[in-house]
Amino acid sequence: MKLPIFLDNHSTSAMDPRVLETMLPYFVEKFGNAASRNHAFGWAAEEAVENARKQIAKLIKADPKEIVFMSGATESDNLAIKGVLEMYGEKGTHIITSSTEHRAVLDTIKALEGKGKITVTYLAVDKFGMVNPEDVRAAITEKTILISVMLANNEIGTINPVKEIGKIAKEKGVLFHCDATQGVGKIPVDVQEMGIDLMSFSAHKMYGPKGIGALYVRKKNPRVRIVAQMDGGGHERGMRSGTLPVPLIVGFGKACELCEQEMATDTARLITMRDRLEASLMKALEESYLNGHPINRLPGNLNISFAYVEGESLLMGMKDIALSSGSACTSATLEPSYVLRALGVGTELAHSSIRFGLGRFNTDDEIDYTIKKVIEVVTKLRDMSPLYEMAKEGVDLKSVQWAAH
Repeated sequence: MKLPIFLDNHSTSAMDPRVLETMLPYFVEKFGNAASRNHAFGWAAEEAVENARKQIAKLIKADPKEIVFMSGATESDNLAIKGVLEMYGEKGTHIITSSTEHRAVLDTIKALEGKGKITVTYLAVDKFGMVNPEDVRAAITEKTILISVMLANNEIGTINPVKEIGKIAKEKGVLFHCDATQGVGKIPVDVQEMGIDLMSFSAHKMYGPKGIGALYVRKKNPRVRIVAQMDGGGHERGMRSGTLPVPLIVGFGKACELCEQEMATDTARLITMRDRLEASLMKALEESYLNGHPINRLPGNLNISFAYVEGESLLMGMKDIALSSGSACTSATLEPSYVLRALGVGTELAHSSIRFGLGRFNTDDEIDYTIKKVIEVVTKLRDMSPLYEMAKEGVDLKSVQWAAH
């Protein structure tokens, strides 16, 4: 086992060596521009791109013509939301989303809202971080043109009832966009069955290269049209201009193919490792709380709050394990995670949360080491905490009157 250990697979994932191998020829030998239609170099590049498009479409049960290449999921979210608003803005300007979406969706919507271009309904989630489909139904008005709800949450791993939301969207004739960045490649996705009209996802979350993603755009029942946000040569059926990065696209395709072939075995292994990690930590450390849905969650996700321990201190104590805390660090303040707050988790517990992100390349030995290290560091930090000592003695910390200096 080599240190440091990488357990932050929600932020990114290591590229599968088989993906790299597939990409290499397209950097040097087959370097053509996929838009060059009059010679063999261009034809080879175009063929590679179209093959990758098929591999990606197959993973999500789409038509290859419905895959539009992007620089990543952030651009994909932006194009879906802004492109729909510009195309269908005359019909209405109301958008429905959830309070726990990724920043790529929330910030895009907030920017439009700030300019007075749209009105927004931000749906609350339940204590597991799940959107209630009936809340979606109740929020729809005659002016609603788009519902944007994520497939799986990047912090707590909760999987949303996307199929039910898609069904409601179809009944009401409203377009449904899904940010599926954390879910594609890890759990089965079928855009037809789920009733998804637009879907954003990215290669680097599924053992592919960084810098490439896609937007799925439904071409029938209904045919979805969007206004391009970048003008140029009219690439990607006029939806996204720019020379295609052939090596990255080839890698994205291969990553999707591998995920399709190995998802079942990856999932089984990850769930076994994750459940062992959870059970060991919960058993050894009292006052540890699971965040997110206990069952409907991503196979590699585990988010735990360790009471009386500051998340950042815990990370500092485990420098040889790459993890992330639930607190988002900004320059001036340390704000607790907005996702955990939306679940109703208190500020102190939100600050004490750690996200473990397991992936394809993690081993049992790494999990054993992590269990031992987390128990050791949490115990040490609690031993130093006067609050923990008071709580152990039965003092109700909520009733304590703290003296001001």
